[in-house]
Amino acid sequence: MMFADKPILSGDRVTLRPVGPEHVEGLWELVNDPETGRLTGSHAKSDHEAIKRWYASRGEHDNRLDLAICANDQDGAYVGEIVLNDLDTDNLSCNLRIALIGPRVFGRGYGGEAIRLVLRHAFTTTPLHRIHLEVFTFNERALHVYRKAGFVQEGVHRDALRWDGEWHDSITMAVLAPDWKVREI
Repeated sequence: MMFADKPILSGDRVTLRPVGPEHVEGLWELVNDPETGRLTGSHAKSDHEAIKRWYASRGEHDNRLDLAICANDQDGAYVGEIVLNDLDTDNLSCNLRIALIGPRVFGRGYGGEAIRLVLRHAFTTTPLHRIHLEVFTFNERALHVYRKAGFVQEGVHRDALRWDGEWHDSITMAVLAPDWKVREI
């Protein structure tokens, strides 16, 4: 399948590594961070053993790419994850999702660089044509980063998230390989 190869992707700020058991504590912190939960719309309660099993099994899946975001300026510390999933091989399309460990790592350029590294990998080493994502309208920082990376708004899902008794819309965005390649030249 398309993601059988689990690469290490290096940039100035971050190195993306295939997730594994060594990243469990970082993921535990990520899924239990209240701000990360709000930004991702995750209401789920976490189970440490389930997280261990989840990260231990990611390398077995050739239809998705799960990468740990490790900060180069923090001795390679885990600061989040970026994932290509929901692969549609017939339409050469997949979803992208990214999550960082809360406010202590926001604003350092880790997410933007991780997205650029993954897009470059996806569009230069696979036949993918389209990568899409969803983001909540209140996540202005993420919207800015996605637009800067080349994602274009395609639609709005009204009242997609109910958080603390209030409804929030989500925006669907995508980047196409030909558009990305023009930007990279």
